[in-house]
Amino acid sequence: MQSKTIDVWVGLFVIAGAAALLFLALKAGNLASFSTQATYRVNARFDNIGGLKPRAPVKSAGVVVGRVAAIRFDDKTYNAVADIDLETQYKFPKDSSAKILTSGLLGEQYLGLEAGGDQAMLANNDRITNTQSAVVLENLISQFLFNKAAEGNSKDKQ
Repeated sequence: MQSKTIDVWVGLFVIAGAAALLFLALKAGNLASFSTQATYRVNARFDNIGGLKPRAPVKSAGVVVGRVAAIRFDDKTYNAVADIDLETQYKFPKDSSAKILTSGLLGEQYLGLEAGGDQAMLANNDRITNTQSAVVLENLISQFLFNKAAEGNSKDKQ
């Protein structure tokens, strides 16, 4: 009898551990948040999307208002195009801007929407034209090093 009780507790512990691992995997893959809200799709073009991934949150004023549905490469303009599903309860002016931002210093990237002042609102299949690409840390470091090297060369010539 004692052995059966221990076996049951060990089994429950293993099941709880597996559930916790599944939850962490879904959270890491950005799949843990499901929404049944109706959405409308808009898209935005970026020169560089950095580490933005599908299912990344779209936030405005810190509130999640949608998700990135898909990211593709346009071989005619050589830009990345992000398809964005916005919840229908949130309306944004046509001149709104989209930026790729990072949570914290090295956190996940998300899309930030800033509302414009236009009277007309974004509708299904509209494009957000005012965009700002991701800040890539490697590019900033290389630009800093290049500028320091250029300063060193100009001091040597004097």
